[in-house]
Amino acid sequence: MSPARFTRAELQSFRGAKVDDLIEPGVRLLFVGINPGLWTAAANAHFARPGNRFWPALHLAGITRERMDMSGGMSAADRSELVAAGVGITNLVPYATARADELTTEQIRAAAATLTATVERFAPAVVAVLGLTAFRQAFGRPKAVPGRQPDDLAGAQLWVLPNPSGLNAHETAASLAAAYRRPGLAAGVPLVR
Repeated sequence: MSPARFTRAELQSFRGAKVDDLIEPGVRLLFVGINPGLWTAAANAHFARPGNRFWPALHLAGITRERMDMSGGMSAADRSELVAAGVGITNLVPYATARADELTTEQIRAAAATLTATVERFAPAVVAVLGLTAFRQAFGRPKAVPGRQPDDLAGAQLWVLPNPSGLNAHETAASLAAAYRRPGLAAGVPLVR
């Protein structure tokens, strides 16, 4: 897909919209964002905002062959590559906001049950939640630390990893790639390099 441009008014019109999950039978590694941003909702593709480091990090981690650009939506070829690799993407909260801190405590707490049901349905080997604070709130684990969690989630290894948003300024695409590669290996995702 070609890069997109949205006006501020167009983006605001996607407040509260949902983004389609990328989860197919056979998913091995399920990435879980906090919630979609407005650009993501407009493009109907996860982590679509230009400058988000998710797709560069996946490429650097060897999970994708090339750096994908979702700013204008997900192409059929990109979708096929991700599905074939066993990669899926969903969110804790499905509703788009400009910033994750606009979510209510109730929305975040309800996310644990919804995610657990999704994991039970699709049975990925590994679930990687991208956001420590949101994970702590959703699962009621205020002392959780990044990395592999001591408990599984509905039979899947549970990892908590850094969020790729540009607001998470101390992370780089390279540091995110190192973090994302570990659960990829644990899930048996075929790495490119």
